[in-house]
Amino acid sequence: MKTDFNSVEEYILTFPKDIQSLLEKVRMTIIKKAPEAVESISYGMPAYKTYGKPLVYFAGYKKHIGFYATPTGHTEFANELSNYKQGKGSVQFPIDHPIPYWLIEQIVVFRVKENELKYGEK
Repeated sequence: MKTDFNSVEEYILTFPKDIQSLLEKVRMTIIKKAPEAVESISYGMPAYKTYGKPLVYFAGYKKHIGFYATPTGHTEFANELSNYKQGKGSVQFPIDHPIPYWLIEQIVVFRVKENELKYGEK
């Protein structure tokens, strides 16, 4: 799989239309809750930073959407994420079930506040 994308748009366009739609909605959910975040490609996937530090990442796969909010985002929402397959700092949202955009919003808001407290102007 290609990993040297120039933009998030280019990344999303490599997927089938149904997955593109889900990825674009995840993207818009992040942007809505973190409008000041800098969008880029990192580790071959869409990445968002605030204060120059990682906020969240996401990635498309054949059967799921991967969401990466560093370990703290996942630890904070452990109960809400407990029904999903997880790794350290990652969660898989199956594409054959509704994507919990409301939960992505909450995690992004948490991570924005966390980065602001740690790295914001003091």
